[in-house]
Amino acid sequence: MLNGLRILDLSRVLAGPLCTMILGDMGADVLKVERPGVGDDTRGWGPPFDETGASAYYLSVNRNKRSLAADLFRPEDLALIRGLVAYADVVVDNFRPGVLARLGLDPQVMLQENERLTWCTITGFGDANQRPGYDVVVQAESGWMSITGEPAGVPMKIGVALADVIAGKDAAIAILGALIGRERGRTFGAQAGVSASRRIVISLIHSAIASLVNVAQNVLVSGAEAARWGNAHPNLVPYQLFEAADRPMIVAVGSDAQWLGCAKALELPDLAAALHLRTNAGRVQHRQFVVAAIAARLGSRPAAEWRELLEREGVPSGLVCSVGEAISTLEGASARTGIPPAVPGTVRLPPPALDEHGAEIRSRGWAAFA
Repeated sequence: MLNGLRILDLSRVLAGPLCTMILGDMGADVLKVERPGVGDDTRGWGPPFDETGASAYYLSVNRNKRSLAADLFRPEDLALIRGLVAYADVVVDNFRPGVLARLGLDPQVMLQENERLTWCTITGFGDANQRPGYDVVVQAESGWMSITGEPAGVPMKIGVALADVIAGKDAAIAILGALIGRERGRTFGAQAGVSASRRIVISLIHSAIASLVNVAQNVLVSGAEAARWGNAHPNLVPYQLFEAADRPMIVAVGSDAQWLGCAKALELPDLAAALHLRTNAGRVQHRQFVVAAIAARLGSRPAAEWRELLEREGVPSGLVCSVGEAISTLEGASARTGIPPAVPGTVRLPPPALDEHGAEIRSRGWAAFA
């Protein structure tokens, strides 16, 4: 799909490497540039480490890449990188604003020198803010933590570095859009002589706030601050966690027709007959009554039995699975190459050792990918 597209990855940790891995999964040639001796920070983020000494964190976002160790403070390495930029299609970095320009790799200059180049910078708080972008800080300042956790509990972070993940995916989407625009000869504005579609800046904080979607819209429409709902939903009932006889499960009624199916599956005819519960607005108004009735019923049987009965009536439901259980449902999950691509793509290369391809890149440049 992206075969022959040259991606120079000057990023590290999670958002940038995830972005370039997605592009690599789709067929692009990705060259990961790392610091000599230590490499990407995540190479040391463990345990766990695999039998080769590679950290699980590093392995999770670095397949389908080649590795070059280069010191941007050394003139010869800087010249090498400038040469690679000259023939790249895309550069991805997550340096703090101004750092690359001071080193002699000013993205604006590089874009003027290579008219086919797209340059994407992933920042924490925008291209004019020097604050480092750490996921947990972004989760706090984006409003996520204020709406996560039990209503009477403390604000909680999400169990995945999701601000990084979403920003990485946003970056990949923006890059693909820029590449399509390049092929069609279309841009969306100009910036210092370079089309804005070729100079992309993604910030973790903007990606995180944008991902609030309906929660943010609730605040915009109502003017009321969003609250924590634990495992419930502010706008839908029943749509939350319940305890079955053996394990927790989710019942997610998203329509009034599903509500009737839910009441039938759970053998609760009084709830089905109650006219004031026929609409979601009515169920939200009588949330405590509805939830209590369903909770009492679900506690009488194992979760798998309830899921089968609910599915017969077209009612969304699911068991609360462990990570191991969830992974076991996928074919191709690997301790070396991670979860299979979620986009159309293939796993062609395992995550590289530090500078594994350095000698070949230094002698042949991008031709090493041929």
